[in-house]
Amino acid sequence: MAKEHMKSWRVGDVTVTRIVELWDFQDNINMTMPDATAEEVIAMEWLHPHYATPDGRQRMNFQGFVVQAPGRVIVVDSCIGAGRQRDFDVFCDLPEGFLEDIESLGLSRHDVDTVMCTHLHFDHVGWNTYKDPETGEFKPTFPNARYLFGKTEYEAWQTTIRNDGHHTDTHLVECVDPIVELGLADFIEADHEIAPGIRCEPSHGHTPGHVHVRISSNGEDAVITGDLMHHPMQCAMPHRTATFDMDKDAGRATRTGFVQKYADSGVLVIGAHFAGPTAGHINTHGEGDVRFDGLGL
Repeated sequence: MAKEHMKSWRVGDVTVTRIVELWDFQDNINMTMPDATAEEVIAMEWLHPHYATPDGRQRMNFQGFVVQAPGRVIVVDSCIGAGRQRDFDVFCDLPEGFLEDIESLGLSRHDVDTVMCTHLHFDHVGWNTYKDPETGEFKPTFPNARYLFGKTEYEAWQTTIRNDGHHTDTHLVECVDPIVELGLADFIEADHEIAPGIRCEPSHGHTPGHVHVRISSNGEDAVITGDLMHHPMQCAMPHRTATFDMDKDAGRATRTGFVQKYADSGVLVIGAHFAGPTAGHINTHGEGDVRFDGLGL
C-alpha cells in the first residue's frame, strides 16, 4: 500500500519482499489468542514497541510476499484486494496500491509465473483477481501465472467450510472460483515443490490444508509462516489456543512443532502477519524463554 513499508530480505539467490495492505493494525491480543491478556503482553518486554502497544494491544500487518528466484517470480499470499466488501469494515474498500508496489520492484503483473496461496482465507487470496471496471467481472490479476491451491484445502472449502453457516463465500466467488473456471489452478499436495529450493511444508490446523513455504538457497534458509501463527507472542506460547484456528488441537500441535523445529536453527522466519520487523529468528533466551528476535523494520 505504501512503498515506505516495503521490505526485502535476501536468502541466497532468492529475494523476498513484503507488500503491505494494512500497516500496524492494532487490536486486543485475544483477537489472536482468546485466553491471553493485556497484562501478559505488557509483561513481555521484548514485544515492545514493535509488536505491542504500551497498553497491551497487539500490532500486526496484513501483507503478501513477492519471491524472486532465478528465472521465477512467485507471489505468496495475495492479501485482501482493493475495493472489496468483507465481513469487517477495516477490510472493505481498500485503495489500490498493491500492484503499484510490485511494479516498483521492476515487475509487472504479467511477470508473475506462480501464485501460491498458503490457505484460502479472504486475506490471502484477494489479489488473485481484480474487478474489470467495464464488465464488473473478476479476472485473473496475474494472467500468466499458475495458481497453487492445496488439494486438501480446496476440497474442504468446497465440501464443508463453504456450507457450514459460519463462513461467507464472497471471497471464493470473487478470488478463487474465476481462477478455477479458467483452468489456471493447480491443486497441490502439502509437500509440493514450487520451484527449486522453494517448497511447501504442511501446517494444518488453522485451516484443514494450510501450508507454509520453506526457501533454501546457497546454504541460507527462510520460511514464510502463513497463518500457523499471527503474532510473535505465539512463538513464546505456541501451545495456547489460537482464535482463528478451525481445528484448535491441530493448530496447537502445528505451532508447537514449528517452534521446536525452527528455534535456534538460524532459519529466517518471515511472519505473514508480523508487524515490522516482519522477519527474524526464533531463539531461546533461557529455560522456557522463547522469543522472536526481529531484524530491522
